[in-house]
Amino acid sequence: MTTMLSSQVQEISELVQKTNLKHIAIIMDGNRRWAKSKFLPSAAGHSQGVNALKRTVTAAQDGGVKTLTVYAFSTENWNRKKEEVDFLMELLAQTIANELSELFEKNVRMKFIGDLTRFSERLRKIFDDAEEKTKNNTGLLLQIAINYGARDEIKNAVKQIAKEVQAGTLLPDEITEDTISQRLYTKDVEEPDLLIRTGGEMRISNYLLWQIAYSEFYVTDTFWPDFGEDDLLSAIRAFAKRERRFGKN
Repeated sequence: MTTMLSSQVQEISELVQKTNLKHIAIIMDGNRRWAKSKFLPSAAGHSQGVNALKRTVTAAQDGGVKTLTVYAFSTENWNRKKEEVDFLMELLAQTIANELSELFEKNVRMKFIGDLTRFSERLRKIFDDAEEKTKNNTGLLLQIAINYGARDEIKNAVKQIAKEVQAGTLLPDEITEDTISQRLYTKDVEEPDLLIRTGGEMRISNYLLWQIAYSEFYVTDTFWPDFGEDDLLSAIRAFAKRERRFGKN
């Protein structure tokens, strides 16, 4: 059965092929501000953010994007109110449980990146089951960055390299950029071509600091719960107009 694509997704597909856009990373910002603007609790913004993620995953998959990495929960987010953190953890568990079958049927592969040791045994099992069930899918790779912090990621990579040097299995002169890249959570994935931040803030927020060295940035004032096909298309249109020089000239 052939799926009818919207005109927006058809254009996304054309631009993805034209620009060789493979990997999009997103900082999904603005859930709480969206809720506040509507006089709703923060939980309502987070719930609507799930719908935005579903729309974006579908558009990226149908548009031929190979990898989508989204910033779901940072290492700093534990400092929020306990009630909000508890709600986010339960929302994450429910979302994966409710959407896993559909993601599997859509040929989406899931991967969770970050320090997962801080999560409950129940949540870690949910993560493991989602990765295991979708590991042979060949469509979009959906990477969910959770309890993720780029400085923490780089620190852990450096510690691993130091241990290898101490053990004599790696010489200092053998350390290259690739040595570091291969010890990051994203070691098997191409670096992001495009980084999108919603909500209008002009900062990186400790996200993929090593990986986005030559990514193109796109910031939109749209809060994450309102993000959809049109917004993704606008970002990719902007990307298509950029000249990527990778520091060469």
